[in-house]
Amino acid sequence: MNRKLKNSELDRLEVSEFKDALKSPIIIVLDNIRSLNNIGSVFRTSDAFLIKKIYLCGITAQPPHNDIRKTALGSTETVAWEHHESTTKVIEKLKSTGVKICSIEQAENAIMLNEFEPQPNTTYAFVFGNEVKGVQQEVIDISDSVIEIPQFGTKHSLNISVSTGVVIWDVFNKIKNKA
Repeated sequence: MNRKLKNSELDRLEVSEFKDALKSPIIIVLDNIRSLNNIGSVFRTSDAFLIKKIYLCGITAQPPHNDIRKTALGSTETVAWEHHESTTKVIEKLKSTGVKICSIEQAENAIMLNEFEPQPNTTYAFVFGNEVKGVQQEVIDISDSVIEIPQFGTKHSLNISVSTGVVIWDVFNKIKNKA
């Protein structure tokens, strides 16, 4: 029999413990995300996998906001974040510190996520784009690579919060298994 665990049994970190914990070498960049619920969901997933930082760029809303808070469930207090007007300036700054930039998009010559192999001792920033227009072409142009999530149905369109969860889970596991 599988008994459902109580919240008290989940070995959750306190906020101070989370802030002091070793983070995964993953950064998330949100490029002009419209939905506040999507933003909150990305925070929540980022908390679950000890993401280093989230960059909220362009029109992407920032905490505190009730609609973000509703889906983030407190993770805006744990995950480090910054807001910047220009996604390209954030990308250029990250690249100058050795971070590898991967736009998540359907594009020519994209690497399929299942074929992407993160390199050891490397920090990656994954860029997720607007719900309608995707990642800006100018951001794709300065990315180190483009990664596509393989899809097999009729839509070939995933919600940005779902895409973020899929990529974080996949890359987190690949990094963890190499450690």
